[in-house]
Parts: sequence; structure tokens; C-alpha cells
Amino acid sequence: MVGQVLQRPWEKALAYLFLSFSGLIMVFPFIYMVASSLKTSSEVVQVPPQLFPSVLQLGNYIEVVNIVPLGTQLVNTVIVTALVVLGWVITSVLAGYAFARLEFPGRDLLFGAYLGTLMVPFAVLIVPMYRIMLLFGWVDQLTALIVPWLFTAYGTFLLRQFFMSIPKDLEEAALMDGASRWGVLFRIFLPLARPAMATLATFGFLYAWNSFLWPLIIISSPSKKVITQGLVDLQALYAVRVDLIMAGSTLAILPTLLIFLLAQRYFIEGIATAGLAGR
Repeated sequence: MVGQVLQRPWEKALAYLFLSFSGLIMVFPFIYMVASSLKTSSEVVQVPPQLFPSVLQLGNYIEVVNIVPLGTQLVNTVIVTALVVLGWVITSVLAGYAFARLEFPGRDLLFGAYLGTLMVPFAVLIVPMYRIMLLFGWVDQLTALIVPWLFTAYGTFLLRQFFMSIPKDLEEAALMDGASRWGVLFRIFLPLARPAMATLATFGFLYAWNSFLWPLIIISSPSKKVITQGLVDLQALYAVRVDLIMAGSTLAILPTLLIFLLAQRYFIEGIATAGLAGR
């Protein structure tokens, strides 16, 4: 119906103009942040403001990496995020397949209890989790940012719903041909589940990269902090240097933006497929 309504050229032009204007409004804060990160400290607070700098100050990025140290914290964030995403995908695939295809006593009850953990506020878990990390000697260690987050009920639910949408005939035919459960999982289910796994990996990346409260509680050494903590330290130490704060924010946001753009196709496919899986 939309295609029939926009048959006239002026209607299409008006629609494209509206969408372009809306997109520009949404992307303008990001453009202003990047432009401000390349200005001098006086140009950022200049009145009236100017969008683009007169001379590019690329040294802002070098300075902000050295003073926090944001470079080390960026590396820590990459390590933590990569391992958390890998853990999310592996554990969710195994658990999702088990809950979707394997018959064992108490399966539905266990799955319901696992999903129930999504309703528990994180504030309730802070004290027991900290006590556990203290018992293991993981306080102020990157291990405390990785191991507790290798499992996700949301990812298990997402993969379970996807696996349930796959016809059982494929699985039964493979089992009759002599394939094991592991063979069915790796040769049939995983190739079909790439969109769902890409969706889960995207969510896991955004979650781990932007995590702040738990690292703030468990990590105190500057050399072991993550990027979100580094931005807070940068703002506390150089509150008047808006150009440096903008440079640090740009470094923190760019990876998430790139990951989303690269995985956008799988992200949309995964959401659409997961939405149809429960039919």
C-alpha cells in the first residue's frame, strides 16, 4: 500500500527529504562530538559555536590515550568484550539446543527457572557476587568481569526459540543416517543459526562494552579498568577540557558503531527469525 501511495515523483521526493532530515537530526550529536574532539579547548566553548574546527587537533586523541591511560583500558575492554561474547554464543547454543531438542526430566521446569533469573534486579546480586569474587580472589581482576557473564538466559531463550523453528525432519533424517547429537548440532543447526548467533553476539558486544556498574564495584586499579571507567576518570580529572572528553567518548563509541554497521544484516534477520520461532 505504501508503494502504491508514493507513485508520484513529488511524493517520493518529499518522503526522501523527510527521512533524510530525520536521519540528520539523529546523527548530528555524533557529528558534533567527533568535530568537537578535533577542536582546541577554546573552540569548543566558543560563542557563537562553529561546527567544524579551523585546524584539526589530532593530538587530542594521543593526549587522551596517554593521560588516563585510556589506551590500556581500551585494550582491557576489547579482551573482556571478546571473551564475554564468545561465552554468550557457546553457552547459549549448547543450552538452547538442549532445551529445544533433548528430552530429560524437569526440562521445562528448569528452563522456566532459568528464564526467571531475568526478573532478578542486578542490585540484588551485587553483594553475593562480590562475596563470591572475594572468595575466589578475583577482586580487582579482569576475571571478575568475564566469568560471571559467560552465561545468559536471554541468549538461551533466543537460540532455543530459533532451534524450535527448525523442522524436526532434518534432525531425524540426520540421526537415521548415523549422525550423533553433536554432528546434528554442528552440521545442521549451527549453519542455520548464524543470523540468531550474530544477533546474540551484537547484543553481547553492546552489553559488555558499555558495562559500568559492575566494573566500578569490582575494579580499582587504573591499569585494569575498562573504557567506561576511563571516561569517568577523564571527566573528573579534566572537566574543563571538553575537547579531551569528546575525544575519549569518540574512542569509546566508534567500536560499537562499527560492529553494529557490520552486523546489521544479521541483526535484522535474527530479530525477524526469532520473532517467528514461537509460532
